[in-house]
Amino acid sequence: MCPPADPLLIMSLQRYYRSHPSFPCCYHNPPIFPGSRTAMLFLIAYIGSVVLINFAFSSAPHLDIIWSAWGGLVFVLRDMVQIRFGHGAILAMLAALVLSYVTSDPTIALASATAFAVSECIDWLVFSITKRPLRDRLWISSALSIPLDTFIFFGMIDALTTPVILTALLSKFAGVTAVWMIMAWRASNNACPG
Repeated sequence: MCPPADPLLIMSLQRYYRSHPSFPCCYHNPPIFPGSRTAMLFLIAYIGSVVLINFAFSSAPHLDIIWSAWGGLVFVLRDMVQIRFGHGAILAMLAALVLSYVTSDPTIALASATAFAVSECIDWLVFSITKRPLRDRLWISSALSIPLDTFIFFGMIDALTTPVILTALLSKFAGVTAVWMIMAWRASNNACPG
């Protein structure tokens, strides 16, 4: 079985063991989206997306179906930030919430914070209890947290309509499933023989 992927460890091991074909193959290929520059891009995109979607809900609430479709991107970015920064994702969300509170309706920011707190607790439980591969833990935690996050957020901003809920759920699950498929594909390409 291959050990878990640590980007810094992988890069140094790749340089050292490139000429040793007997070394586990999972170290010969980099993880999904490696590098600190990419990690920072995901972090900035995540914070920016949270702030922009909260601002959008505040300034044009009549376009709630459009903004709810954007939620899938936010969940994908959140997963990418969590993969790279671990519990540091909480600091990113806090920064996004402070910026949202300043730029958006405080009710929207509060709804976003409440939904985030619930979904983060679920993520923490799933990641703490299950020992499945990362891609499976991401999907399991999302399957549990996405519906709650969606109902809490839209319930708190009085936008709990069937089209909005369906759009939000479909976009979020589509995004998370795409990430799961990419990770599964990468894992099958990096699988150790035997």
